[in-house]
Amino acid sequence: MTEGVHGSCQCGAVTFRISGAFDAFFFCHCGRCRKDTGSAHAANLFSARAVLDWQSGQDSIRTYRVPDTRHEKSFCVACGAAVPAMQGTMLVVPAGSLDSPIDIKPSAHICYASRAEWDERLEDVPRLDGLPG
Repeated sequence: MTEGVHGSCQCGAVTFRISGAFDAFFFCHCGRCRKDTGSAHAANLFSARAVLDWQSGQDSIRTYRVPDTRHEKSFCVACGAAVPAMQGTMLVVPAGSLDSPIDIKPSAHICYASRAEWDERLEDVPRLDGLPG
């Protein structure tokens, strides 16, 4: 990833560029990540060496940390979309916030034992290319 990847929030107020390689790409099934996304899992990229460059909207970002934990989520205050965050020395990037293709595939499902009871045999669920109906 020599030229970097670009990303943004849903409304476009927050834009960013990431230079450097991602170390891992995890699907986390813990209850906190399910609450963050409203879905079966969070899809986050991690890097200890990539550099995040905010191009616009940094003042529109807020971070919520679950009290007494290390779990946090950064998001655009206008549209609520998840955006990257530095957590200690680790850059955490919500995969869905990227607008550029990436060359890393998911590394693993993590906290899999915590998955929702309906998160089972999803490969058997019909697939549609658009909305139903």
